[in-house]
Amino acid sequence: MSDKPANTIQVLLICGGGGSEHEVSLRTADFIQRELARAPDIHLTRVTMNGDGQLLDGDGQVRELRSDKLLYSASGSAQVVDYVIPSIHGYPGETGDLQSQLEILGLPYYGCSPEASKICFNKITTKLWLSALGIDNTPYQFLCADTPEEIAQAQDALAEWGTVFVKASNQGSSVGCYKAATAEALENALKEAFRLSPYVLVEKCLKVRELEVAAYTYEGELVITPPGEVCAPEDTFYSYEEKYAEGSRALTHVVAEGLSDAQLGWIREASKRAFIGLQLKDLSRIDFFLSEDGEIYLNEVNTFPGMTSISMFPKMLQHQGHDFCTYLGGLIRESVQSASQ
Repeated sequence: MSDKPANTIQVLLICGGGGSEHEVSLRTADFIQRELARAPDIHLTRVTMNGDGQLLDGDGQVRELRSDKLLYSASGSAQVVDYVIPSIHGYPGETGDLQSQLEILGLPYYGCSPEASKICFNKITTKLWLSALGIDNTPYQFLCADTPEEIAQAQDALAEWGTVFVKASNQGSSVGCYKAATAEALENALKEAFRLSPYVLVEKCLKVRELEVAAYTYEGELVITPPGEVCAPEDTFYSYEEKYAEGSRALTHVVAEGLSDAQLGWIREASKRAFIGLQLKDLSRIDFFLSEDGEIYLNEVNTFPGMTSISMFPKMLQHQGHDFCTYLGGLIRESVQSASQ
């Protein structure tokens, strides 16, 4: 027998995805599951999506979410689903594909809409939208094909800028990002990036401080935290491994030091403009670069940031004085109540 009250909200937590960020997704789901265990009116069912898109329960049995908003087991039994947490980094969670399915089913869910997710996941469309919103971002070249003409643009960028980052446009969390300072390194990076994506970004490498802001909705109000800072080792950049490995050498500071009031004000304004202009929902982590000459560039918008033991988003939320269970539980209750009206 369950000790949950009769009006329990049935929440489905979907994690995994079967892609390059599968394991990190599981760790984020672990964090969310622990936090929501403190909410007496929320019952959470966790399933893991494999590379074939199947939802597997803890026993490895296939579960199926159908149009009647019930989660079916192989035996034919079913349970109600009131709300979904798509805890998947990369495809199909951050790309908007899973959210599109939930929209079709009419199920409320945690996080951004399909369109906002898709825009922000693609590094090139993000830059185009940021420019349209009047938010500065780093100089770049956009390559749309692995052809000699396009490669020549990348070579020209390397000659002009000295060192560049090569980024597959539709990969998350530093997957498909390479640093190149020589023609040979550039050639190898482009091959790898085009293997992962049909579009590639070649970005000017700047010596910067990496700042991160948590932007989220708490009790109906948009909260934008002061920026924290990621200090990667000098001999590398903040790669996927450095971002999520337990043995990461990167240092994180919940509050960045030494920023002027003007810099803090602009970061807050740009974060607010991005959150509202891109029509984000519930949460995001917005990352900035602060160059040596004081220029501030918005680097990327992460619509479903990591929530592992070393992740910045939950740390900054907590530093703001907000309890994660209260935060997410409030969003769940509000969404379920709105959906029932």
